[in-house]
Amino acid sequence: MAGLLQALVGASEKAAHIARLCRREEPLFQLLVAEKTGADRNRRFLQDFKTLADVLIQEVIKHDLGKEFPELQGHIHGEESNEFRNGQAGETVTVRVCATPGDTAALLLSVLEPERAAAELLAAAVHRDVTLEDAELAGVALSVPPQDLAIWIDPIDSTNEYIAGREDVAPVDGIAPAGLCSALVLIGAYDRRTGCPVLGVINEPFFRRDPLTHRWQGRYHWGVAYGETRLSSLSPPPPCPAPCLVLSRAEGAAVREALGPLCSHRLRFAAGAGYKMLCVILGLADAYVLSQGSTFAWDACAPHAILRALGGGAVALAGALRARREGDTGDPPELVYNCPVEGAAGAERWANRGGLVAYAHPQHLEAVLAAL
Repeated sequence: MAGLLQALVGASEKAAHIARLCRREEPLFQLLVAEKTGADRNRRFLQDFKTLADVLIQEVIKHDLGKEFPELQGHIHGEESNEFRNGQAGETVTVRVCATPGDTAALLLSVLEPERAAAELLAAAVHRDVTLEDAELAGVALSVPPQDLAIWIDPIDSTNEYIAGREDVAPVDGIAPAGLCSALVLIGAYDRRTGCPVLGVINEPFFRRDPLTHRWQGRYHWGVAYGETRLSSLSPPPPCPAPCLVLSRAEGAAVREALGPLCSHRLRFAAGAGYKMLCVILGLADAYVLSQGSTFAWDACAPHAILRALGGGAVALAGALRARREGDTGDPPELVYNCPVEGAAGAERWANRGGLVAYAHPQHLEAVLAAL
């Protein structure tokens, strides 16, 4: 398990490097700029470049983890399909990591033609070795068989903010309402049998700019919640008497009105499910409330595992409210990650139907449920 934790962190660091590379290197950045305007996307290739960046990061993580832990192969899941249509020839291309940088560049060029420089830059990043210099992480000793686990990947959570690339969004009480900082890499491991999240890594590729080089620097956080073991790179945030709540900007008026008095109207709004859960993890907010089923297993698995490691969690909102109405005094139902929605198709099979509440302290969960 300790080796797997280090592998997940290493995979997140490579993913973050690719995400930064796409904004830093001119051949790649110009493709991102095309996404902003939409002026020539359909002429060049049928899928947008941001989706290729998503898919490539996802396939890199799958490849690296599956190579080191063969027992995970077939159990590493992501948001994106890895099949693309070549805009020039109309052929289907399966994006994957090849044996050599040259082979990977050739495969990527079949999607990106004629952008050879972009394909070569991406291939070099895919095959780059990552060295972690983290003594705390290296000292973690755990024991759980990887064959008991499965993985959910969100290669770039909050992709719209990633493409827009805004750096001028002023935070409110530490929470950015939007912007590049909310684009995250999320990798979570869950128990195949129970669906319970046990290990999570959140990487912030765009945490801050280096004051000397002006290049983006990232950081990562991890947590383990397995059996009685609770370990994290972070400390539990202190509880606040009047909680601060973070919501989606699309949250309905009824929910806002119900929650306003609870937190003295300290409602904050942000982009990205992963980022809002990170705000709870970091103690910037005490709970994230979402009434709609607009998040998915890949959004929530990694941050949920870290929240559990810190003494919090993430519950299914509709199920928790139903249990309260029925007089059930037990623990509200936590989200699980091994049960597709019956009768649903595509991405909706893995939607968190009925919303969620992510919380740092049980008393804030209880207060939110009572208010709703």
